[in-house]
Amino acid sequence: MEGVTVSTAHTHDGRREPRVIIAEDSVLLRSGMVRLLEDAGVEIVAAVGDADALMASVAENPDVDLCLIDIRMPPTYSEEGIEAAVRIRRTHPGVAVLLLSQHVVSRYAADLLGGGAERVGYLLKDRVADIEEFLGVLRRVAGGGAAIDPEVVSQLLSRNRDRALESLTPREGEVLEVMAQGLNNAGIADRLTITDRAVEKHIRSIFTKLDLGQDDHDHRRVQAVLRYLRGADRD
Repeated sequence: MEGVTVSTAHTHDGRREPRVIIAEDSVLLRSGMVRLLEDAGVEIVAAVGDADALMASVAENPDVDLCLIDIRMPPTYSEEGIEAAVRIRRTHPGVAVLLLSQHVVSRYAADLLGGGAERVGYLLKDRVADIEEFLGVLRRVAGGGAAIDPEVVSQLLSRNRDRALESLTPREGEVLEVMAQGLNNAGIADRLTITDRAVEKHIRSIFTKLDLGQDDHDHRRVQAVLRYLRGADRD
């Protein structure tokens, strides 16, 4: 296992910072992310360059909070990262996974979320440049939430042929798009510059149009997002 680094975790808003394993084949990017996260108080348990080393690190540190994973890694630079993420979700359900991709590949989001939208994230690497946004997503996913890159969400929405989704108004589509990025009602209201009451109204309408029944509110939010993520490969 290469590049193991251990640091002391600080706290953010009274919460312990997550313990993280980084899997990225680019030495430069891997070192940069280690420095960035450590500067923010995040504990780096291990920093590795391939999927085998990632799985070994998780086996050695099953109490790690989150794995930050590049989708394309050695030896074939195709799907090693997503395959490792799916295995981690299956064998270590308490470990969050946040995938990084150079380009939008929407089916990866659907594969990753196949077991439910908890402790999962999918971001384009460009987002790392916005340090505060990146750290916010990492903390949200490590804390049990989900976050899908806005570009991924937009492409899925534009491609999906679900008639129920087509019945959503433009504003409801925007609310669903921001919901998929992991924001709560207050965050959605702030992003779209509308009131909390308007957000609640749009979400109720989305649930009704997607026929999501009377399950608890958080479960229906997850189902609303998965509704089109799971159908993203119909084209």
